[in-house]
Amino acid sequence: MTQTHNSLAKWFIEHGLLTEQTATPTNLNAENKLNPKIVSTDFGIPFVDLERIDLKHLPLTLVSSKLIREHLILPIFKHGNGLLIATADPSKLGVLDEIKFHTRLNIEQILVEEPKLIKAIDDLLANTDSPIDELLNRDLDQLTAFTSDEPQNNDHDFDIDDAPIVRFVNKILLDSIKQGVSDIHVEPFEHDCRIRFRHDGILSEVSHPPSNIANRIISRIKVMAKMDIAERRIPQDGRIKWQLSKTQRIDFRVNSCPTLFGEKIVLRILDPNAAQIGIDKLGFDPIQQQQFLNAIHKPHGLVLVTGPTGSGKTVTLYSGLNILNSIERNISTAENPVEISVTGINQVNINPKTGLSFAEALRAFLRQDPDIIMVGEIRDLETASIAVKAAQTGHLVLSTLHTNDAPQTINRLMQMGIEPFNLASSINLIIAQRLARRLCGFCKQIVNYPDAVWLNAGFNQTEIGQFKLYQARGCEHCNHGYKGRIGIYQVLPISEAMRSLIITGGNALAIAELAKREGVQDLRASGLLKVREGITTLAEIDRVTQA
Repeated sequence: MTQTHNSLAKWFIEHGLLTEQTATPTNLNAENKLNPKIVSTDFGIPFVDLERIDLKHLPLTLVSSKLIREHLILPIFKHGNGLLIATADPSKLGVLDEIKFHTRLNIEQILVEEPKLIKAIDDLLANTDSPIDELLNRDLDQLTAFTSDEPQNNDHDFDIDDAPIVRFVNKILLDSIKQGVSDIHVEPFEHDCRIRFRHDGILSEVSHPPSNIANRIISRIKVMAKMDIAERRIPQDGRIKWQLSKTQRIDFRVNSCPTLFGEKIVLRILDPNAAQIGIDKLGFDPIQQQQFLNAIHKPHGLVLVTGPTGSGKTVTLYSGLNILNSIERNISTAENPVEISVTGINQVNINPKTGLSFAEALRAFLRQDPDIIMVGEIRDLETASIAVKAAQTGHLVLSTLHTNDAPQTINRLMQMGIEPFNLASSINLIIAQRLARRLCGFCKQIVNYPDAVWLNAGFNQTEIGQFKLYQARGCEHCNHGYKGRIGIYQVLPISEAMRSLIITGGNALAIAELAKREGVQDLRASGLLKVREGITTLAEIDRVTQA
């Protein structure tokens, strides 16, 4: 690094910041290099002793290890839309622009001593490079080799192999993986294009490419997903497969939809490790968890999980299937599409174009000596009827629906045409769920609310002040004060009294009242329990339970 410092001293002299006489040993440090305190004064950048900074919680994920090593910088602190970095050479003004481009943050600098900076970087990055980091350290132009079965047909209106477009799309995909994003939205409008990430259930804007390249970005994604780039009038589905290493692969489920100003593309990032999260980490309270375990260990019956799209229903079902997955059981699933691949489970991708519907897959399963069947979603009377009959004839059936809470699930199935006595004899358990964002453990802040807020939230008078309430703040470790999500559940076992009520045609309101008398927590009560435990905020519970 002596050359770097010599060039820095030369730069000072050439720009009149130092003279040959002032660049004497009195202004140099013990290693005969320019004293950083002089640099600090002349550049107006604070000089900080790096040994006084806690290096355990730096926001290293914001900047790739390639940039850190190449430019000898270290991200120190993120606050709002700004990022503070440590550098030993502030004369490299282009570095700031490059880091700003990659992080989309405003960059500020502090000056530190180079030997300490080098040691800190070596210590922090040692043995921490992941397959994703290795990809980020590669030339983005070469990442196309990691896509699966990419067609070579370039006969279309846009040059999708144009290097800047390839690099841009690759960077968007890699950024989404590294940040733990669940979905990517590419949305063309009349005058520009908007790219958004869904992180912990919330969409945020990450890029605004000009409208004149929007179609090339979309075409590039469609080629990677093996979709028909010439067809822009109807929705299409595709898939991108990236092999990060010999043992790790990331898949993207891709869907296009024609809009007024072009095709909107949504990519769902499929996490192959989602099913391995473990039932203890889903968010069930002990009683709810035991009720779920009791239901899935019964030899037959129907277990239903309900909630909106993106509420974690599939992960809940697969957590149960992983517990049941053994050599003694024949387990088959029908999904549209299969998002989580699990060894030992026979998984079928539904394909309506070829006539392979949920109902047809269920009929095939019943001819293959099944023990456990999982149906991705009950959408119609035919699928519901076969699922109910399978549950009545000695099979455990797991499935999902879209309803607001557990009691409404009964009415939804009745509206499809399932007879009440068939429901009463087949359903063992219904789970309604939502996903709430977890508070960041580093920056969550105690908040003092008036008594009226406690009472309006659903707490009773005796609970006021008996535990701490928190609010989100935001720091370099989180996303606006939140990091990760946790499930909120309403777990409704079907008791004998509940079966009698269903047979008599009880509506959702009557079922909910009986459930409350039997001690079943609704979604709001389950969410308030997470607030009591300091896991999330009242504002977040209000958002996901629509109170």
